[in-house]
Amino acid sequence: MPPAKRDKTARFTVSLPESLLDELDLMVKRRGYASRSQAVATLARDGLVDYAAHVGTASVAGTISLVYDHRKAGLQAKLAAIQHAYYVMVVTSMHVHLEHHNYMEVLLVQGPADKLQALADELVTVRGVKQGKLTLAATALPPLL
Repeated sequence: MPPAKRDKTARFTVSLPESLLDELDLMVKRRGYASRSQAVATLARDGLVDYAAHVGTASVAGTISLVYDHRKAGLQAKLAAIQHAYYVMVVTSMHVHLEHHNYMEVLLVQGPADKLQALADELVTVRGVKQGKLTLAATALPPLL
């Protein structure tokens, strides 16, 4: 396999109101970015992930986090059945035991953003799931299959 090709850096000028620039500089300092450019690149990436999710057709990667009470009869079987129905999109999962009878399950997922949202919606609405959220992390993920 050939080595990964590195993107060339492109320079461009951005005009901002001073108040917005001050907020950007404060964020750069507080978050520990090396430069404004690094912060703007991060913001652009996040914006592109949001855009891909809105458009719904780009392949993206992300996680679905669930918190549920494992004592609920049939809950884990229902969650597993849903994951099996979307097996192409579920890359892997893990769960940890939280306090009392709660589990946290995290699924690493990939696929079209609209289909990942449908998967997350099915999982989150299962009776017994206390909390759940889809978080998208990257655009243009190459297909795993």
